[in-house]
Amino acid sequence: MNISPLPRQGDVVVGRDVAGRTLRISGHPESGRVVLSIWQDTVCRATVRLLAEDVPAVVEMLARSALTPAASGEDSRALDTAG
Repeated sequence: MNISPLPRQGDVVVGRDVAGRTLRISGHPESGRVVLSIWQDTVCRATVRLLAEDVPAVVEMLARSALTPAASGEDSRALDTAG
């Protein structure tokens, strides 16, 4: 899949492990979906379309899965976003 415009409703999170890797999060209220897509530079590598009602559970899973900076050895700075 080739590059598409940045989300009108959503944001882009810049990955820290691979140069050019981003996660696009876009809301589509007209269809009741939130789309998560992984991009490498200008190429979409993967997409997941969530129902709006599934988003709270995904957010909870992310929060439960998060490692503390001290435990993971990761930098504790805030995520880089495009928005």
